[in-house]
Amino acid sequence: MSATRSATDTAIRVGVVLLTLIAAAVHLSLLFPDVAFILNGLGYLALLATLYLPIPRLVPHRRLVRRALMGYATLTILLWLAIGERSLLGYFTTADEVALVVLLLLEDRRIRSRRDEGL
Repeated sequence: MSATRSATDTAIRVGVVLLTLIAAAVHLSLLFPDVAFILNGLGYLALLATLYLPIPRLVPHRRLVRRALMGYATLTILLWLAIGERSLLGYFTTADEVALVVLLLLEDRRIRSRRDEGL
């Protein structure tokens, strides 16, 4: 069971990384006309790095960073719903961000569950 848990955790982490990189790449590719797209893409990259890079000072704060990334993606989704362009790219990116939030929630629950079990 430990190997399955580890494989699942790895799959979730890889999914989070890929989905975050896709969201960042899309927003960075929309460089014009608004700097907000650039900042959104950079925000995704900064949160991803903060979440997974092995920086000892940041490791104790991973749960908070994970929640911040969930909130960031959710805010991006809500802003797209309010003012975003209804295009294929918009729908694709929003689906990507919804999947990202779901994976982050799964990761958070798995980590919390293991901590509660004392593992």
